[in-house]
Amino acid sequence: MADLDVNTLIGAAIAARNLAYAPYSRFAVGAALLTASGRIFSGGNIENAAYPLAMCAERVALFSAYAASERDIRALAVVTPTHDVASPCGACRQVMLELAPHARVILLNLTGAVRYTSPAELLPHGFGPTQLQEQ
Repeated sequence: MADLDVNTLIGAAIAARNLAYAPYSRFAVGAALLTASGRIFSGGNIENAAYPLAMCAERVALFSAYAASERDIRALAVVTPTHDVASPCGACRQVMLELAPHARVILLNLTGAVRYTSPAELLPHGFGPTQLQEQ
């Protein structure tokens, strides 16, 4: 992935953070992903007064791409308003492992700290389709 693509993806994640709906936690997160076809899908976290109905930015972006028939996810950038680079929650790790198993994951904060990882590194020994096929 070229540096320009990474910078474009990071910019899209930061822009998506500005669209987050986080009136309860005030913890706005943005995510943006790049597909093999070159399309970028983004999403901000969306909270709800009934807390379990909230959706993380990572899943908003991934589900948007899948809803648009984009299945080959090459990279996913996630920006959080934290001092250190934050890691996705367990639910997002599980979804990333299944929907974007080969994606380059770029985690960053608003001060420019960046960490590169992968879904497998974020969720080692994760549960997936192969376990269901073992029945």
